Order: sequence, then C-alpha cells, then structure tokens
Amino acid sequence: MTTERPLRVAVVGAGPAGTYASDILTKSDIDVSIDIIERLPAPFGLVRYGVAPDHPRIKQIIVALANVLGRGDIRLLANVNIGTDLTLDDLREHYDAVIFATGSFEDADLNIPGIELDGSYGAADFVSWFDGHPDVPRTWPLEAKEIAIFGVGNVALDVARILAKHPKDLASTEIPANVMEILETSPVTDVHVFGRRGPAQVKFSPLELRELGHVPDVDIVVYPETDYEFDEASMEVAETNKQQKQVVKTLTDYALREPGTASRRIHLHFMQSPHEVLGEDGKVTGVRVERTEFNGDGTVKGSGEFIDYPVQAVYRAVGYYGTPIDGLPFNDAKGTINNEGGRVMDADGNQVHGMYTTGWIKRGPVGLIGHTKSDAQETIANIVEDADALYENSSAGAEQRSPDNVMHLLKERGVDVIEWNDWEVLDAHERALGEADGRERLKIVPRDEMIDIALKRDA
Repeated sequence: MTTERPLRVAVVGAGPAGTYASDILTKSDIDVSIDIIERLPAPFGLVRYGVAPDHPRIKQIIVALANVLGRGDIRLLANVNIGTDLTLDDLREHYDAVIFATGSFEDADLNIPGIELDGSYGAADFVSWFDGHPDVPRTWPLEAKEIAIFGVGNVALDVARILAKHPKDLASTEIPANVMEILETSPVTDVHVFGRRGPAQVKFSPLELRELGHVPDVDIVVYPETDYEFDEASMEVAETNKQQKQVVKTLTDYALREPGTASRRIHLHFMQSPHEVLGEDGKVTGVRVERTEFNGDGTVKGSGEFIDYPVQAVYRAVGYYGTPIDGLPFNDAKGTINNEGGRVMDADGNQVHGMYTTGWIKRGPVGLIGHTKSDAQETIANIVEDADALYENSSAGAEQRSPDNVMHLLKERGVDVIEWNDWEVLDAHERALGEADGRERLKIVPRDEMIDIALKRDA
C-alpha cells in the first residue's frame, strides 16, 4: 500500500521488550516512525532497576539496548507517564499503533496468614530499593538477624545475596550511597530460602547458584538428611535437563561441604512450603512451613508435618505481576494484557484496533531475554500483517501524526521530556561520579535530580 507518511508507532516501555520490538520493527518492510515512551527518567527498565548491582555481566545487556536507542532512528521520550502525561486517547490520536511493553514489576501475592505483618516484604520492592529506583523510599528497615525468603528463583537468590553479603564486598558496584549506608547497619546472620519442591525443580540459573558459593564470609548451608529428595520424575529431570543437572550438581557440592565458620549463612531449604508468617504485637517473629512429599511425577503435596523457624523478616519472591493500564483489557489471573500473539483482544475476543503488546505484560513474568526477542518478533509480524488496516482506519492524516505534534502536546502540559541526548548527559554524569569513586558509575536516585542533570538545569 502506498502512503504519504510513515506508520507512526508508540512503544510504551524502554526496557528490553520495548527496545527489541522497536529494533525489529525498523528492520521490517514497512516505513515506520517510532517513539519509545518511558515513565522513568532513564531507559532500560528492569535491566537498570531489577538486576542486582553485583551482576555486571547481566548489565552488559544495557550496551546492546543503548546501541539500538542511540542509533537515531528511534526517538526516546522518557519521563512521560501513560495515564497522566499522555492518555490512551492521546496515543490513539497521535499514533497508528501502540505496543505496550510495560513489563511486570509488582510482587505477586502470597496468600498465607500473617503475610501482612510488619516485617513482611515483597522481593520486587526490595530490589527496586537496592537498585535506586527513583519512585521508592530511600530507606529500608534492615533490623532482622534472621530472615526468611519464600521462592527459589534468581530473584530470591539476588535478595538472599544482597542481604547476606558484607557491604564492603559491594563497594565496587554501582550500588547507591543511601543503600550502602543502610546495609552497613544490618545485623543479619542467617538468611533462609524456602522451596516447595526438591533440588531438581528449583529455578536458579546454574551461574547464579555457583556464584553464591563465592561470596566472602558467607556459608551456603544445605540439609541433605531432610531436604534433599528426588522422585523418579525428579531424577529424570536432573539427568536429562542440562541446566537442572548443573544446578543439582552445585547443590550437591554445597551439601557435601564441611560446616563453615563464616559470620553469615544462607540456608537453602527444599520440600518445605510456606504455611504461615508468625507474629507478635503486629511484627514478624517467625515462619511456619509444611514439609512436602513427592506425588511421583515431580509435583508435591503437604505431609501434615510443620516446622517453625524464628525470623524477624520475611521476603516473598514468588514472582512478578503486571500493572493494569486504564482502558485496556487485563487478565487479573495472569497479570497480563489480554492478547493473542501480541494483538490486544477485548473481553469478547475481538481485536482492539491499533493496540499491541510484548514482553512480560504480554506473556507473564517468565523466561529470559531470548523469550523476550521471540515475543517481539511475533508481535511485530502481526503489526506488519495489519499495516494496511492500520493506515486505512487511521482517523488522522500526515499533519496530525507528525512527530512534532506529540512533543508540542507534552510541552503544553509541562512535561519534562528526556530524550536520548538528555539521557546521555545523565549517563555521563553518573559515570563521572563513579570514576571518581573507583566504580563504573554511581547511580543518581532522586527523580528530580535525575531530570535536572539530564536537562542541564542549575541545582
């Protein structure tokens, strides 16, 4: 179809999902003009605000994302919030298609008694705090000597490691100064990580699990006499799945170690399911878990045997959950935007014209970067297939769809838009602060300060 202008596309979210989708769309057969709209003053999403600061290798993903965003053919509009700065109607007016790549950054619920007690936290909130997210409080109550974590994925490992690690061993990372100060006051001695099933079913990545054993002055404790169980299905997974085989080997190595003498310990418990958070005077005093037993197919059931552990804080790391967007159909059970192959669908199964989704908000908070790329490819293929309909059903012409129009609107509303060149100013500032302190960067935390630096305003 011959058109007088490029297809105008807004991508909401500047994390991996949104960036990959934008990159793939620029390489398609249709002429496009893309804006990536990001609510935070900085791009990169969970890679910047969801990866532990002592994992610099994972943060190298930022280099690949920056290469895409810095090319010049995709415009970044950061510090713009959908719902307030721009409404869904605004997006429909200024763009032919909108791809929602807003991710999942809230904690999934864990519905057990006592989960609401003082001292019970979501792992995602804690990660946002220690990663210097601009929209979370600057402080965190680290007062517990003994801590429980429910969940056996990489987020649980990150939380356990940051809680147990001595602050001096984080000093070379980009961990914010306010976080370091509070970590230095932590009295923690023991962190207990609980999983419902056995070693063959945990979701730790082999690399992260191996790295856990190299944290200075922190012992990893596994209980082979009580927790280390396999049924036939578990044995098959441990022998045939390459990743799980490595995980089981590492856990076995930990189980065979002689008791250590470190000042802090991370205990890995298996076959124990969270049953209740215990409390007194409204505060966490312990956790009660139920020992589980295998059904024979890798699943477990409760045994009726309960164990109490004294702890003063609890973190639930049982998954992330997406945030609904006003005006879009949402699946509350999955925490995702209703969609088929990335096309947003209403409650009656009809496609919502011009609305698409990709990443965790499309499929749920599972999978790694490779899955995010596959998601994006599927979504973009459907946009390309729908391109003629997107043009034909457009209620606006070339002038209204001009890239200048949305910028004029944002300026009229007093929104401090941060474009890529502005981010580069903030990025250089953080790197300079880090270099002066012997680190790669020192992350700026307050939102207002981030904006002022990026836009070169005098303090």
